[in-house]
Amino acid sequence: MTATTHASGLGGSAERWGPLWGARAADWALSEDQQTPTSEAALGRVALEPGQRVLDIGCGAGAFLRLVAERGARPCGLDASPALLELARERLPDAELVVGEMQALPYPDDSFDLVTGFNSFFFADDIVAAVREAGRVARPGAPVVIQVWGRHERSDLEAMKQIIRPFLPPRPAGAAAEPDYSAPGVLEDIATRAGLTPEQAFDTTWPVVYPDQVTLGRALVAPAGIAILVGPDQEQQVKDEIARGLEMFRRADGSYRLDNEYHFLIARAP
Repeated sequence: MTATTHASGLGGSAERWGPLWGARAADWALSEDQQTPTSEAALGRVALEPGQRVLDIGCGAGAFLRLVAERGARPCGLDASPALLELARERLPDAELVVGEMQALPYPDDSFDLVTGFNSFFFADDIVAAVREAGRVARPGAPVVIQVWGRHERSDLEAMKQIIRPFLPPRPAGAAAEPDYSAPGVLEDIATRAGLTPEQAFDTTWPVVYPDQVTLGRALVAPAGIAILVGPDQEQQVKDEIARGLEMFRRADGSYRLDNEYHFLIARAP
């Protein structure tokens, strides 16, 4: 078994987000595990071969890394949350897992054949710096996959995001306002400023399904530590507001189906 290691002096976004994302790790996995088809859409566009070394930045509970292992490649994951990495360790006992900061990756240059970040890079204090680090640890010409949310009007979870947004931590003092990452050319500009060469942008849509309102609430207050940020006195109220906001997606059997678009850019490391 490979032990989970901890990079020293995390700081930055890892110090802020790690405890929040890890607060309800198992509940977050209810959503993460359903998003593997979007990851497969990315894998279908890169030439991953058995034995190659793959780094997933913000790997969470290891859903994508399981796909890597199933293809005979070597899964490596970095996340700010020790709790999420413990779940990943249970699933992938031989994976290389590190608690670390994405703007200061604890790896030598040219270490990986593929580097990915699924809805993770925009949690960095400086997304350009985080993508630059991804390019640094990728081998020359290796693909770097950047995934963000797709267009707002094509994401059923947008109603939930509007409800919880006021509770999220503010951006660091002096940080630039976040752009709409799904807009044409935005990811390409970020990758170019980070020293990578944009190659292919694409969108894909996939649903997440929750069997009932209780599961919906559990799952949707787990990401980004929403339950911790709203506090125990308001948690049920926020869950109820989320359920009301998503009522249109409730099916006859009481389950919820939420179709969401994801936007990708595949870039090449220098």
